[in-house]
Amino acid sequence: MGGPIMNFPDTERSTFGGRVFALRAILLLLVFSLSGFAAAQQRRQNPLAPRPAKKEAAAPEKAAAGQHELTATDLEAFLDGLVPLQIQRDDIAGVVVAVVKDGKVLFEKGYGYSDVGKKTPVSPQTTLFRPGSISKLFTWTAVMQLVGEGKLDLDRDINDYLDFKIPPAYSKPITLRNLMTHTPGFEESIKGLIVPSAKDMEPLGKYLAVHLPARVFPPGTVPAYSNYGATLAGYIVQRVSGQPFDQYVQQHIFQPLDMPHSTFNQPLPDNLKPLMSRGYQLASEPPKEFELVQAYPAGSLASSADDITHFMIAHLQDGRYGGATILQPQTAQLMHTRAFSNAPDMNAMALGFYEESRNGHRIIGHGGDTNWFHSDLHLILDANLGFFVSYNSAGRDEGDPRGELWHKFLDRYFPYQPPAAAAPASAAKDANAVTGAYITSRRDQTNVFSVSSLFDEMNVEANADGTITVDALKGVNGQLKKWQEIAPLRYRESDGQDRLAFTKNALGQMELVTDFPAIVYPRARWYQNKLVNEIILGICAAIFLLTLLFWPLAGLVRRHYGKPLMLTAGQRRLRRAVRLVCALDLAFIVGWASILLGLNDVAALNQQLDPWMRLLQVVGWLGIAGLVVTLDNLVRVWETPRWWWTRLWDTGIALASIAFVWFLFNWHLLHWRLMY
Repeated sequence: MGGPIMNFPDTERSTFGGRVFALRAILLLLVFSLSGFAAAQQRRQNPLAPRPAKKEAAAPEKAAAGQHELTATDLEAFLDGLVPLQIQRDDIAGVVVAVVKDGKVLFEKGYGYSDVGKKTPVSPQTTLFRPGSISKLFTWTAVMQLVGEGKLDLDRDINDYLDFKIPPAYSKPITLRNLMTHTPGFEESIKGLIVPSAKDMEPLGKYLAVHLPARVFPPGTVPAYSNYGATLAGYIVQRVSGQPFDQYVQQHIFQPLDMPHSTFNQPLPDNLKPLMSRGYQLASEPPKEFELVQAYPAGSLASSADDITHFMIAHLQDGRYGGATILQPQTAQLMHTRAFSNAPDMNAMALGFYEESRNGHRIIGHGGDTNWFHSDLHLILDANLGFFVSYNSAGRDEGDPRGELWHKFLDRYFPYQPPAAAAPASAAKDANAVTGAYITSRRDQTNVFSVSSLFDEMNVEANADGTITVDALKGVNGQLKKWQEIAPLRYRESDGQDRLAFTKNALGQMELVTDFPAIVYPRARWYQNKLVNEIILGICAAIFLLTLLFWPLAGLVRRHYGKPLMLTAGQRRLRRAVRLVCALDLAFIVGWASILLGLNDVAALNQQLDPWMRLLQVVGWLGIAGLVVTLDNLVRVWETPRWWWTRLWDTGIALASIAFVWFLFNWHLLHWRLMY
């Protein structure tokens, strides 16, 4: 669940399975074999506390030169001109937007439908949306409540709070501070993140113990956005408080903040079920089923936009909402303070929130994605302003509607012109120095799904004018952004504000740092490079496929011309065995293709997939054993008189078998533990 689940979004990146397996397999095979060559997530309420005052429009923000007044009237006119256009353009069913200012709700409105079939309009007061990883902010707030009460220590080994043990690694324990800054050092963990039905839900402790990911980085060093880490923090809240996590949040956050339309419960309580918006891929398609998030502290919240405004106001007022206090001021301020950065001049992780500074203002917030709902929460601390938006549809693949909406909001009410900066004299040299492929730190690194990291690779290219482009970073117009160097190895988007930085890690490896601080991108080594792997696997697949296709075809040609193969019985058996090896290796590629091309359905990645993966692994091991066959055949064809093209082709089959075996082990595709 993230803002760029396999931001997959959140970056948050959130988000697999198999649909029409055979067709998808053929598609991926074609990608590898053809295009592969060319492109290469307190305190108890005082019953005597007064209720929050009735909501009123906040005082207008005094406008600077060229700035629109931030009033409810102007904001409604602005959003009414933009959001309906997004709904139509991107095939979205419904959107909800809420803005708070100076402790009051300035604006909240629903657009489109919560149920397209029934034509049910979105209500900001009562319609429930799934804000995905914004749920984590409630988990982190619960953690900080217990920290403020002295029941949790941010810098204590989290094993002291658990009923199972995280194995030691790197001579350094994992702490709550690491979890809150996404630096515990875990590899990605997505299996069972979303489950198909309520009967598949497990107790939180059991899920965490069984799905414990490998530790691949020293704690506190490398950010790698982690749903597992946030879920672990929620379980610690549950164990230390002595209350189930959802009950704790209900009593200590929702009730004090007067959030009657919010819950972590799954399935939804009966009183809230009729209020839940349907989720959609496209508004023009049928609605999807209610998603059941097993890692619920990381992303199961269902809430109305109006309820979310209470939460934003509380954080903007250092833990206070009306007469209720959910955090002491010093605790809230600590939570909002920079806690970990990849580079001192780039956005940093606070404790749970991450910085999104823009237009000359320090901004903290969080994004959230499920398969169908896509949301953002932003707090402009120095303007005492909060902004929440949620879409109930994935929409078309092109563009980023919520990012577009947020940036236009900032540019209208907080206009800003970045200071001019001349490119260093070394711009061309620096551009060439940073050119290359970069992989995400948020990846499966040691398990059977490590090959999926190839889909998240970013390639940096130098341009003739000293600027750079990054193939994964595009503007609203769908075109690649150009990045101008403004200081040594520091880049800013040409005609924009987004930033990139390049640094060296502890291993001396170049890293790409973006303004999303929960992930970093180290430069890919040759064996991690997408283009290299596409070429290798593409050649292998082509050789295996052509061998199988030409086998009967060549036989027909020989029969037509009366030219039978002059082979002994042993040679014929060996020749058939080589073709069987090619078929096994190709079947493995096709089988994995069907899985990888189903990456849009996270709920499909569960134990029900295990038998198919085991079967694929058996095929893979047979393919490895078949390497002996292809090598034996290679020796024999060079020992006996054969046509030169026969010798060359059999040599190619043997080399392809060697490369195939390398690919299996390089990407841990035969790992005995099916946990990913």
